[in-house]
Parts: sequence; C-alpha cells; structure tokens
Amino acid sequence: MSDPFRSIAPGQRTIQKPSGLEGRGYLTGTAVELNFYPAEPDTGIVFIRTDLPGKPEIPATIDYVIPRQRRTSIGQDNAVIEMIEHVMAALTGLGIDNCRVEMNAAETPGCDGSSQAFVEALRRAGIRDQHVPARIWSIDQQITVNEGGMSLTAMPGSGTAFELNYTLDYANHPIIGQQVHDFELFEGEFERELSSARTFVLESEVEQLRAAGIGRHCTAQDLLIFGPDGPIENSLRYPNEPVRHKMLDVIGDLRLLGCRIHGRVVAHKSGHSLNAELVRAILAASGKAG
Repeated sequence: MSDPFRSIAPGQRTIQKPSGLEGRGYLTGTAVELNFYPAEPDTGIVFIRTDLPGKPEIPATIDYVIPRQRRTSIGQDNAVIEMIEHVMAALTGLGIDNCRVEMNAAETPGCDGSSQAFVEALRRAGIRDQHVPARIWSIDQQITVNEGGMSLTAMPGSGTAFELNYTLDYANHPIIGQQVHDFELFEGEFERELSSARTFVLESEVEQLRAAGIGRHCTAQDLLIFGPDGPIENSLRYPNEPVRHKMLDVIGDLRLLGCRIHGRVVAHKSGHSLNAELVRAILAASGKAG
C-alpha cells in the first residue's frame, strides 16, 4: 500500500497526549468542550458523548451517518454528534488514523467555521507513529455519483497521494463566481492550503437559516457572509476561500470510509450528502457495503 503523506512512514498514527478546546456550536449556540485523546491502532476516529449516561461512543464511519442538511452528522441510538466534517478534515489532513474525540454536547464547536482551531489543538497534542501498517484504500476504478447538477468522481490517482480537484460554481454571484482548485494531500499541505478556509453563506440565505433556528447567535465575524460586494464585515484569507472550504469538507466527509484514501477525486458543486454517497458507492463497488 502506498502512503499518501510525504516523509511519513506508512504506519498508523495517533496523538501523543490529550488536547482540547471550547466553543459554541453553530447550530444552537450551545457551549461545548471537545477533547482529543490518543487511541490504539485500528481504533479509527471515535466520538464520545461524555454528557450522556454510559458515555456512548459513535464511530465516525458511513454506517453511522444520519440525514442532515448542510452538514455531516453521526448518531447511534439516542446519541448524536452534529457537524463533524471540520474535525474529521483536521484529523485527516494531519495524517492521524486513530483518535478518541470526547464532547459534552451534541454539536462540535463552530470556532471560525474552518478546521484551524482543531489543527492547532492536535498540534499541541503532538503526533506519534504507532508502528502498525496504515489502512489505505486505493481507488482502482472510476466511480461517479450525481445529484441534481452536482457530481463527484473517484478514480485511480497519478501518484502516491490523495488528489482533489473541485469546481465551485456561483455564476450568479458577482464576487464568488466560478472557482476551481487542485490539491494534493502531502505532509503540511492541508495546514497551508485548506485548514483555515471558512464556512460561507450568502447574505440572502442568512434570514432563512435563522428562521429555521440555525445560527441565530452568529455574527459576520463567525464565518463568511457574502453580500453583493464581497464578505460583510470580514475579509478573505485566500482569494478563492469558498472553493478551498468545499475541499476541506470533501476531505472530512470522505474520511467516513474509515481510513486513508489513495486516488483522485474530481468534484463539481458537491455537498455533504453527495460526499457521503461517494463513500457508499466506493464500498458498494468493492462489495463491502454495510
């Protein structure tokens, strides 16, 4: 198996010590404490609700995904974890295979709408090799899923990395427009290229979301709100920050496969539900669908 992280031995990795952060969830504004803990080889990524009786555990795999709009959530019985994609992207981007993620509420901290705060917490913890071969899923055939005008295709890659190409199309928006970006998941690249790219919404969507009870506490400093002239009371970290955030989401969502991925993915306007469908399609093509 090839290793998708340059200069990292093809072994599983976890963190050296616990590390965490506090914040408020985007959806409800509920205060939450999230802590990362080391985990044994082959554990994968597991979320734990410490505020519920018995501290139920939910593996972050496609089998536990529950239907949600505009986010990725997992659940088992009465335990739910909302909006895991930014945490999953941070873990994947740093090449961490095994980690226990403890939370005392149902929703991850929103922070600034990116993965940056989670990356910083994981860096404070340190990363260590576990000297057990990494589980890497190599894409060996072309697999495409479609939904409306969106599409997502996985195919064999050209090298020893996870490659991602994303086309974002907001042709009717004067500032966002169409954005295309390529990315390869080598050591350090996620931190440099994607981790600080933030969630974005259009000004026209804000009132609708608040009417649905989502993000009523959020301000223009908590994420990117695009008006006709650009971000409102905020500034871009990258000229094409929206497409980079969409790529961050894809990386987090595809980790629902349960391991690293080696291959190339081409996305056109893909969102969370289609990202999850690609994971299901990859498993179905291999005969391992749950």
